Amino acid sequence: MSLELLDIHKHFGPVRANDGITITVQEGSLHGLLGENGAGKSTLMKVLSGFHSADSGRIVLDGREIKLANPDDAIEAGIGMLHQDPLVFLPFSVIDNFVLGSPGSARLDRKKAARELSELCERYGFNISPDTPARLLTVGERQQLEIIRLLWLGARVLILDEPTTGISADQRAKLFETLKALATEGMSVIFVSHKLEEVADLCERVTVMTRGKVVGEAELPVPPEQLVEMMFGQSIEIHDRDSVPLGTSHLAFDSVRTATGLLSEEPISLDVQSGEVIGIAGMEGSGQDAFLRLCCGMRTPKEGTVSIGGKDMTGKHYRDYLAADVKYLPAGRLEEGLIEGLTITEHFVLTGEKQSFFVDWNAARERAVEQIEHYTIKGTEASTAESLSGGNQQRVLLAMLPPELTVLLMEHPTRGLDIESADWVWEQLLARRQQGTSILFASADLDELLRYSDRILVFFSGRVIGELDANNTNVEEIGMLIGGRRAPSSGSVSS
Repeated sequence: MSLELLDIHKHFGPVRANDGITITVQEGSLHGLLGENGAGKSTLMKVLSGFHSADSGRIVLDGREIKLANPDDAIEAGIGMLHQDPLVFLPFSVIDNFVLGSPGSARLDRKKAARELSELCERYGFNISPDTPARLLTVGERQQLEIIRLLWLGARVLILDEPTTGISADQRAKLFETLKALATEGMSVIFVSHKLEEVADLCERVTVMTRGKVVGEAELPVPPEQLVEMMFGQSIEIHDRDSVPLGTSHLAFDSVRTATGLLSEEPISLDVQSGEVIGIAGMEGSGQDAFLRLCCGMRTPKEGTVSIGGKDMTGKHYRDYLAADVKYLPAGRLEEGLIEGLTITEHFVLTGEKQSFFVDWNAARERAVEQIEHYTIKGTEASTAESLSGGNQQRVLLAMLPPELTVLLMEHPTRGLDIESADWVWEQLLARRQQGTSILFASADLDELLRYSDRILVFFSGRVIGELDANNTNVEEIGMLIGGRRAPSSGSVSS
């Protein structure tokens, strides 16, 4: 199916998310849609997949104009979308998720559906059992399930919105292999991303968006500098961290054991000094999340002690850690960090230092406007959390941090962010490091871990399998530890 998006406009109040977008996608092609966070990529794809209605413009499929009022209309026309977070219902089994939304009578032939699911899995090299509970699937396997479900429903145009967020390198390679196979079968694939290297590896043509407009198109390959300049209007210089003298102990674990199921039973001992940056590596679910929550009182150790600034905090609540200037920024910005439906101003009311019975809305609004300008947030003080892009949600979270912090804990601080936004985030974090804040962050980006960490803790199967000096290691050694192979030169904070 050839696809044309012609002069698409979509506004949200004063925000012009799509401002006259025109794109042509050829049949059987891998077409990249590249742009910074907040460029309007996801909005455009939601218009194409029926989740949003365009204010104006036309969608032409195989020479015929189509009207899309909802996702059912889109899938009936042959357009399916794989969202950044796959639409999989975790309480259901694989086969239950597979048949969701299937057309026809109320009586479904589940045996036939299971057989067709297995045939599609075999065809594309997936290994998903129909009876497996969806909650046991990895993010990559949930993507695979959603892809074959869309194919089963008849999709011939497949949209993927930031699909490599949260999956491993092996899962990404498998995903790219599948997409290339689909393109050779005549399917049109639109790959939405802010990652230049992924678009270059996969796509044949790319459209670049900035601030709701198309600013350029190119046949690939082209020099990456050309794409960067189209995205940002200039080349981007990535900031490196300067050396900072380390000071006193800010966070200490002394023989900490955790409850079964959170981490392994091996004790953890660790001392993090002021101004130190600790990177945390490991496959998803290897214990990093539980470790960070132990550091801020969201989890309670079974044995051992946790100290902040020399003060015993064992068994204290998260609010006690907050009072000790410890802050935790979760990976789920909208799920755990921000509150859906509340404006930026209302978030500043909730996080204000002065709490009283009466709310000073003018002061909160002024503070929001001031921070929006300082942190270059693309939104207004009246913007709701869910209306912001992932990069701007992260900027809001950073804007709400108190001015002084002893320890800052983060999960995937730059996940889903473009080059400029990721560099900007680290510029803010390194400034706090200069002030003495200790930073611990989990990341799946090994280059990010090497660039910004002093030490790297590698988790495997619920334990710290190695501790590495970031200045004297490399991607290969980290990768070996992530896979469970302890390198001879690596140490461990477990004892």
